[in-house]
Amino acid sequence: MSVSAPAATSQRSAKDLQLGETGTICCLQDPEMALKLLEMGCVPGVRVRLSGRAPFGDPLMLVLGDEEYTLSLRKSEAATILLKD
Repeated sequence: MSVSAPAATSQRSAKDLQLGETGTICCLQDPEMALKLLEMGCVPGVRVRLSGRAPFGDPLMLVLGDEEYTLSLRKSEAATILLKD
């Protein structure tokens, strides 16, 4: 399980998802926040979908996996979740 980011500079994060768009978690960029995110279900290989955004864009509402687990995150936290597609 990878916690640090690969060397790619144009990697997309959960923050970059458009409403209804999905992606698969590749890795977690911030080692300090990684444990918190892992405990909340943001595990590499899990599909995420952006299901909502607050009126001023922060926080974001992400749906994790097939079990429809909903998670609300700040944009700065979502930016540390890197996607592979």
